[in-house]
Amino acid sequence: MAKRKSMKDDPCPVARALEVIGDRWAMLIVRDAYDGSRRFGDFQRNLGVARNILTDRLHGLTEDGVLAVQPASDGSAYQEYVLTAKGEQLFPVVLALRQWGEQHLFRRGEKHSLLLDKDGGAALPPMLPRSRDGRVLRAADTVVKKLPQKVRPPT
Repeated sequence: MAKRKSMKDDPCPVARALEVIGDRWAMLIVRDAYDGSRRFGDFQRNLGVARNILTDRLHGLTEDGVLAVQPASDGSAYQEYVLTAKGEQLFPVVLALRQWGEQHLFRRGEKHSLLLDKDGGAALPPMLPRSRDGRVLRAADTVVKKLPQKVRPPT
């Protein structure tokens, strides 16, 4: 299989983010970590992913600082994978994917899981990007500004 081109140095933040979390297994691991999975066996049972793929994705997410490895909270010899602050900041991304999937990928009345606010049990409202004055923004209301490349002095 051909090696993918790395996007780690790409000037686009979306490309760099996809380098870290753009694989479906990586995103599902992050989702499961939000749902309380911590151990290799938990991730494997929940996802049904091959051990070698899971090992590779957990290693990558750990190397990129999305997950951290720590001793098991129950004092056993196992290790646990926990979300770092960087990993916790992916919550809006996972929520946006969830809400998009709910809206576009299920037939009316088709069963699916719901993400509820623990305080009161209500479904989360739709995530919508807003301007500083509170207007809902669409893609057409935005523009990408390319920042100048910083030139490094010769070494």
